[in-house]
Amino acid sequence: MQILHIDSAITGANSVSRELTAGIVANLQQAHPEARVDYLDLAVNAPTHLNAQSMGFRTGQAASTEIERQENAISEALVSQFLAADVIVVGAPFYNFSIPSQLKAWFDRIAQAGRTFKYTATGPVGLAGDKKVIVASARGGFYSNSEAGQAMEHQESYLKVIFGFMGVTDISFVRAEGLGLGPEARETAVQGAKAQIEALEAVAA
Repeated sequence: MQILHIDSAITGANSVSRELTAGIVANLQQAHPEARVDYLDLAVNAPTHLNAQSMGFRTGQAASTEIERQENAISEALVSQFLAADVIVVGAPFYNFSIPSQLKAWFDRIAQAGRTFKYTATGPVGLAGDKKVIVASARGGFYSNSEAGQAMEHQESYLKVIFGFMGVTDISFVRAEGLGLGPEARETAVQGAKAQIEALEAVAA
């Protein structure tokens, strides 16, 4: 088993999503001792946002400058790493109703026509469907238990869409909500999320 472990929270040791992804990966390794783990800390080493120099994989044009060659190499390394993984564990905190921009920048590099999806006469088709994704979702408030909250939420909903676009539909969420409502609420949310980890079939198989 090849595991890709991704963190994106900017809060370091105070991050709940980092604590949860570490627990998920530890349980995976316990269940699968032979598993290999690649680690990406996007808060420390995120790809640059797409710009004129990093669009080579989209335009198909050969790199003409050293910066373009470097950017193409980054995109190739990230998409190859993603495609090689059997399980992707993603730490996705809730920033301004969505995911961190660093995590969005990673998606922008791996969403590549011909690699992770293709266009057909009937629409796009995902090419990376042979994977399991486990998302550690951390939120300061409660968004899953009301229509108003769900309408404001573009974090888990976005992750479902973008992974689904690439063909990945086997996706589980470990959710900790209400983290910003005081120490007791935070502890309750963290313990509840850890119980969700223990219940995951992927880490118990």
